[in-house]
Amino acid sequence: MQDPSAILSEPLLKPEQVAKHLEVEQSTLAAWRSDKSQALPYVRVGRLVRYRPADVAAFIETNLRVA
Repeated sequence: MQDPSAILSEPLLKPEQVAKHLEVEQSTLAAWRSDKSQALPYVRVGRLVRYRPADVAAFIETNLRVA
């Protein structure tokens, strides 16, 4: 498990940042959250949705396909 102080030092990413990085629409991220079709963890801060950079990186690694 990662050191909690290291996790808190990483800024949370906004959905538009994650969508741009993954090259998907923000509505796709919203659909994934709603139907739980993808295992991309997120943090809810009040009404806001944020993503931890480490979770986005893990999501990419998990979905990596080698031909």
